Amino acid sequence: MSRLGSVQRKVPCLFVTQVKEEPSAKRERQPFKVLATETINRRALDADIYNAIPTEKVDGTCCYVTMYKGQPYLWARLDRKPNKLSEKRFKRFMYSMEDSKEFIWNIEEDFRPVPECWIPAKEIQQSSGNPLPDENGHIPGWVPVEKNSKQYCWHSSVVNYEAEIALILKYHADDPGLLEISSVPLSDLLEQTLELIGTNINANPYGLGSKKHPVHLLVPHGAFEIKNPPMLKHSDILSWFESCREGKIEGIVWHCNDGHLIKLHRHHLGMCWPIPETHLNSQPVVIAVNRTKYDCDFEPKCLFNYFSKLDGQRFSRLKDIKFDV
Repeated sequence: MSRLGSVQRKVPCLFVTQVKEEPSAKRERQPFKVLATETINRRALDADIYNAIPTEKVDGTCCYVTMYKGQPYLWARLDRKPNKLSEKRFKRFMYSMEDSKEFIWNIEEDFRPVPECWIPAKEIQQSSGNPLPDENGHIPGWVPVEKNSKQYCWHSSVVNYEAEIALILKYHADDPGLLEISSVPLSDLLEQTLELIGTNINANPYGLGSKKHPVHLLVPHGAFEIKNPPMLKHSDILSWFESCREGKIEGIVWHCNDGHLIKLHRHHLGMCWPIPETHLNSQPVVIAVNRTKYDCDFEPKCLFNYFSKLDGQRFSRLKDIKFDV
C-alpha cells in the first residue's frame, strides 16, 4: 500500500504551545491545559509545513507492522516508563524549571522492565546503544500482538496470522468519497504505522459496533487526506474545525516532504473532543472481505468471518454497520 510518514516518536504541534493552569479536558486529573499560541513552531517551518500533505488525525491507539517469528506481525505500542522513584525525581526536576541543566537518566536502573520481545521505536535518540527517553521521560516502543493475547485482544481481532491479513479501513481506490473495509496482506503493510480504532478504544468516538458485537479496524497513518484544508493561521483553523464538514475530526497531521510529521489537536485550540457526529463515521462504506481468496477457514466468531458475510454490501454511514449474528 502507498504510504506517507510513520509515527515512531512524539509528533510536535504546528504552533508553539503554552501551559494554562486549568484542568485538562483531554486527560483526567491533569491540572493544566496545553494550548496553541498563534506562532507557528520553528520545527514545522524547518520541515516546510506549507508544502506538507494535511491528513485526518484518527483517534485510536498506535500500532506497527514489522517482522516477528519469520512473518509480518502487528505490534502494539508500549512505552517503557520510569519506575516510581525515578518518575518522582524527574517530575521534581521538571517543576524546578532548571532549564540550564539536563536531566541524567540511568537507563539500566531508572526504568520499569519490559517483555523480552519489546523493541524501541525507530527514530528515537540513542546513547552507547541504549534508547534514550523523550521529553516526557518515556522510551517509545513496541510489543508483538500474539494470536490469543488477552491484554491486546482488540489488536489481535484485526489480524489473521494464518492468512497473514489485516482488516483495513481506507478510501476506495476508485471512489475517493467512499470508505472501504478490506482484508489486506500484512506484507503490504510492513514498516507502516497504523491506528487501531473501534468499540473498545478511547471510548469509541466513531460509534463503531456495540458491547455485544465489538468492531475494530486498522487505519494506516495518512490514509485520509484532507481535500479542502484551512490556511495555516490559528483563526482560520479554528473556524474550519467549527464550521466545515471535513473539520469534524480529532485533529490534523501534516506529512512533510522530509518525512517529518506535524500535528494539531482540537484540544490545542481549547475545543472539545469527542463530538456527537464525526466526519469519519458519517461517510458511506463498502465491505470487501472475500473469504474464498484464502486457504484457511475463519473462526465463526471472528471479525473476518462477520465481515466476509457482508462482502460487497454498502452502508450509508460507517457507524451503521451491523452484524446479523
